[in-house]
Amino acid sequence: MGAGSTFFLRFPAFPTVLIAMSLHPNTLPPTLPASDDAKRGAARRALKRVVGWTLAVVVAGCAAFAAYAAVYPERMPLAIGTVVEDITGANPQPVHLLLPPQAPLSAVAQLGRQIFYDTSLSASGKQSCASCHSPQHAYGPANNLEVQLGGPHMTDVGYRPPPSLAYLYRQAPFSIGPDQNDMDAAPVSLQQLAASAAGVQRAVKSAGVAPAAPAMVPQGGLFWDGRASTLQDQAIGPMLNPVEMANASVEDVAHKLVAAKYVDQFKMLFGNSIANRPDLLVTEAMFAVGRYQYEDPSFHQFTSKYDYWLQGKAHLTQAELRGLHLFNDPDKANCAGCHLSKPTSDGLPPLFTDTQYEALGVPRNHNLPMNRNANFYDMGVCGPFRDDVKDLTQYCGMFLTPTLRNVATRHVFFHNGVYHDLKQVMDFYNLRNTSPDKIYPHDASGKVEKYDDLPAKYQANIDVADAPFDRKFGDKPAMTDDEIQDIIAFMNTLTDGYKP
Repeated sequence: MGAGSTFFLRFPAFPTVLIAMSLHPNTLPPTLPASDDAKRGAARRALKRVVGWTLAVVVAGCAAFAAYAAVYPERMPLAIGTVVEDITGANPQPVHLLLPPQAPLSAVAQLGRQIFYDTSLSASGKQSCASCHSPQHAYGPANNLEVQLGGPHMTDVGYRPPPSLAYLYRQAPFSIGPDQNDMDAAPVSLQQLAASAAGVQRAVKSAGVAPAAPAMVPQGGLFWDGRASTLQDQAIGPMLNPVEMANASVEDVAHKLVAAKYVDQFKMLFGNSIANRPDLLVTEAMFAVGRYQYEDPSFHQFTSKYDYWLQGKAHLTQAELRGLHLFNDPDKANCAGCHLSKPTSDGLPPLFTDTQYEALGVPRNHNLPMNRNANFYDMGVCGPFRDDVKDLTQYCGMFLTPTLRNVATRHVFFHNGVYHDLKQVMDFYNLRNTSPDKIYPHDASGKVEKYDDLPAKYQANIDVADAPFDRKFGDKPAMTDDEIQDIIAFMNTLTDGYKP
């Protein structure tokens, strides 16, 4: 049934009422004397003409509406409430979001806050966790460098752009396939899970609905490749990374912690002997950093315009509404296929990620020093910075899907920082398959070097099934430039700090 018929579905008696008014002998202007038959007949004929024209306008309007719906089905209202949304920008079905509780930080979290901002814990004495994860920039980098500088003299170039530390409080540990329900059974290794997943068709992602965990797709974890399973594990990584905080060993970190001004807080919380136990001292320090990130509301504010719109406390503009519909449309942008935009069934606000891994085939960033080696490839889950699943080649080229919350505040995108604004990102999604010559470089003979940042033997891992990647070479792109601008307008509503 066409969208134009929805008017009559909602008001089925309307045409009947008009026809009855035109035919009933007593349908007269109230001031006309009933005894004047000539005038009565003329009035009835005039009324019939008015009703006839009214019906013609209604029918023509419904026909035009149906024609518009055939061309732009994603813009069609499905209920009266959606009509209100389209007109006013209000959410026709406000929801109650179950937000994280706010309470004073625990003593451990307060200790973690001091560690998070302590530059003395780096080899250079100039770098802290907050240097790459600035609270003023949604806990991402404060600059537009493709990768950050670090090392003993703050001159070494990093490997990947630091992801935001915001909205990680619900991140599960890294795993492959469905959860293991039998708690009494022996743990299943990643290799066993991957082997059992071989040949299983990957679930298609669409419509912003989280699919049942596809057996072959990794999920959860931290860093771009998921090599850390907890915030505590993540915190120690930069401490020991030679191109970041550049401590030589855990003992090196412990030595700095003992010299820190807050060492007495360690002793109060964990006993005086903690200062003489380097491994335990560092373990508790990283636990404290994790507690700080978990407890402090600034890491998961949920104060974006979209959050307020979900709760009925803000109105979206027409451009933002169009962008939201396109974002969710499984045949257009299909962003919500991976960046889930709807609250969970129990009212948790959306995190705008399914926390799964995708091989997108983004072009190689030739500005990164490590990419000057033509034989080097950053292949995400299967290496080079994690090696426990390096032989599971069906995952080569897969990287964690990041949250899109506060995405408009970022200056570099994807695991290699190859793009610098959201328009470039959207053009990549839109043109990767339809016009690859606009995305990838050309070799000496002029041939497009598609998927140039992944060895050819692993390129079958790259997603070509989910929209908008389901288009073929030469096809019309999924989105127009105007639609891309609307989607970007919507993504700007995901920035925290909105005042309704």
